[in-house]
Amino acid sequence: MAKIVVIGGTGLIGSKVVSKLQAHGHEAIAASPNTGVNSVTGEGVAEALAGADVVVDVSNSPSFAEQDVLDFFTASTTNLLEAEKAAGVGHHVALTIVGTNRPQDIPYFRAKTAQEKLIRESGVPFSLVHATQFFEFVGSIADVSTDGDTVRLPGALVQPIAAEDVSTAVARTAAGAPVNGDLEIAGPEQYGMDEWARRALEFRGDPRTVVRDDTAPYYGAVVEERTLVPVEGALLFETTLDEWLPANPPRVHA
Repeated sequence: MAKIVVIGGTGLIGSKVVSKLQAHGHEAIAASPNTGVNSVTGEGVAEALAGADVVVDVSNSPSFAEQDVLDFFTASTTNLLEAEKAAGVGHHVALTIVGTNRPQDIPYFRAKTAQEKLIRESGVPFSLVHATQFFEFVGSIADVSTDGDTVRLPGALVQPIAAEDVSTAVARTAAGAPVNGDLEIAGPEQYGMDEWARRALEFRGDPRTVVRDDTAPYYGAVVEERTLVPVEGALLFETTLDEWLPANPPRVHA
């Protein structure tokens, strides 16, 4: 079985990927600043990648400010790829986003596009897993779109997916051969972003009113109707919003 190092392996997706790979007999190692591995500064990276067959990168920037996120993904990815070449790693798997390869003006997506370009041009065999937005972020998306008691979101289409399903797709990709290209994954249902948030907030008894506003920004930019939904042929998972909501109550902050 393979030795697979998961960068961001203590986070939402990474911890699930590590568990799934270990359950299938792989030597899966969680690497993150919490374990002494910082891909941005390079601290501990070479040591963590020694003897690795596969590197999975599901890390994320702690800041979504435009320059911060660009700096994070370019520095982290550059350090990882250099260390992978030195260690003879045979497969780089990165989790990215559906829509990065389409016309859009979202600063976060531009940073992910820069990351993807570094990977494609590195010479390291790779697989890019493009996921739609996660169910888990519906609350935070509503929060940053709230003005008073009103949530303003566009009617741009989304096809969100459960983090559990994302981790399954990433783990399967890591255990397989490099595709040297792109894979798209999504949930089973497509609806407007405003409808998604409205259904989630209503289920949770949230009193805020969700209003469709097609001029409302998403991650800092106005999005087109189909920017965030997968292309034909994407791998669709079965978890629906109605199945996910009862099993995932909102977090209560102390």
